[in-house]
Amino acid sequence: NSSGTSEMPVTFAPEAVPARFPRKLRELHGAHFDSTVWNDLAFRGDDVVVAGYAGSGTGWVQQIVAQLVFNGDPEVSIADISPWVDLRVGPVLARLAMLEAQTHRRILKTHLPVDALRFSRQARYIHVARDGRDVAWSLHNRHLHAADAWYAMLNDTPGRVGPPVPRANPDIAEYFREWLGGDGAPFWPFWENVRSWWAVRGLPNVHLVHFEALKRDMAGEIRRIADFLEIEVDPPSWPRILRHCGFDWMKANAPQVAPLGGALWEGGAETLINKGTNGRWRDVLTARDAADYEAAALAALDPEGATWLAGGAAA
Repeated sequence: NSSGTSEMPVTFAPEAVPARFPRKLRELHGAHFDSTVWNDLAFRGDDVVVAGYAGSGTGWVQQIVAQLVFNGDPEVSIADISPWVDLRVGPVLARLAMLEAQTHRRILKTHLPVDALRFSRQARYIHVARDGRDVAWSLHNRHLHAADAWYAMLNDTPGRVGPPVPRANPDIAEYFREWLGGDGAPFWPFWENVRSWWAVRGLPNVHLVHFEALKRDMAGEIRRIADFLEIEVDPPSWPRILRHCGFDWMKANAPQVAPLGGALWEGGAETLINKGTNGRWRDVLTARDAADYEAAALAALDPEGATWLAGGAAA
């Protein structure tokens, strides 16, 4: 497809799960990810999986979960302890060994849709979503500032599926149109990712979070995440946890939060940790652009899902 990924059906079903729990139906391969990595992961009953399309706020939710798990410890680095499991490149076996060696509650990240993910009935899944127009703006920032080493890592290492990832179009409006028209190009499909998680929102071990809802009421959303994960936080720890989950703190400590410590981006980790501003597209996109996006959202999701994706209304 236009986003440069390939898929192959699988019958891999390692866990006996009730019919209402999803089963892995396919493997996805692209420049960025390889879904087969999950097949070799030994799940634990208290694992936390943070899922979402790139640019939706997965790093923010990883930070939130880490602060809850480690009781507001400012020294915890999600860049070191919470890997993107299905990342195609890098030492995959070392990544799995590192996770196996961890003795604390593990925090795992995925950018896969549900049907390409090996789903555990014991693990807790937090899916974070964001209006696709804001996602495209976030992707453009990290794509535009990617260093040569980022392109070399994705394009020149063995195992890439699809064409090489091209340089970012500097025109943000054109970049958005290419991304929307190509359903996530040159990254991977957007709509199937959001649709797959929206479809399983009723499962007892799935919790949906919206970027905009976190912006509106971060404290309330973090409390709901803590409840979902069954984490009891001492009241004196709450101010510290909230402080370490704010964008000002994360930007000041960006190497601890940014993927790979920000090493593959010009300007380092601070380039990736922005202010979390939504709606920057409003003064750039045309009315036709916005209408095209909204039509695509309605075609991919039901009206309730499209409304939730646009603004984070209660799911």
